[in-house]
Amino acid sequence: MDTSTAVATKQKVCLIVGAGDATGSAIAKRFAQAGFTVCVTRRTPDANAALVQSIQAAGGRALAYQLDARREDEVIALFKKIESEVGSLEVVVFNVGGNVRFPLLEMTAEKYFKTWEMCAMAGFLVGREAARVLLPKGRGTILFTGATASLRGGVGFSAFAGGKAALRALAQSMAREFGPQGLHIAHVVVDGVIDSERVRNTQPERVAALGPEGLLEPDSIARAYLWLHEQTPDAWTFELDLRPGVEKW
Repeated sequence: MDTSTAVATKQKVCLIVGAGDATGSAIAKRFAQAGFTVCVTRRTPDANAALVQSIQAAGGRALAYQLDARREDEVIALFKKIESEVGSLEVVVFNVGGNVRFPLLEMTAEKYFKTWEMCAMAGFLVGREAARVLLPKGRGTILFTGATASLRGGVGFSAFAGGKAALRALAQSMAREFGPQGLHIAHVVVDGVIDSERVRNTQPERVAALGPEGLLEPDSIARAYLWLHEQTPDAWTFELDLRPGVEKW
């Protein structure tokens, strides 16, 4: 093993699958501040270039990868690449969205299937490969981002609720199977509107109606993810609800 490889294997690594401009980016920055090398993925090439530059400018370590998490071969290859070239994975965050809204009679089979692929199938592939990598180490954290739809369906959310409910069931199954083997699996229910540039641009009236106390701040969500990872096995949280104090639930 050469010196560069030896150094790389000592670095603790956090992988965020679905590092979007709001929650995913905030999680990446928070773990980078905690000393992790963060690996971030999106489907679009170079979509995370600005995020990586921001983390590096702040003194952190970050690498960006293109990934379609619905594709088994791509997911397997990414985990192998990170373990062999970057360092030892310690945390894996599945943060893929898939939030679509259509009246049921307008929902096509193609739209439903694609939503399920993003929420459930991609979550399974990432979760499985994360477990394969972490189990031999006897430790590690796998975090899944859920939503209100993980717990209950709503008007227009048949596809999103179906996919997110499946993801929650996957997380439960994994927690029961792998918890006794040293892996912390947790599911985070993000219940509310997340403050982001996209939301402010596309839903200005809703943002104004909610007010500053009615929006979820991405960095507040990210702090909760780091807290989950830092928990000790004698008091692990499986499911954590995050919502503004004024949110109806």
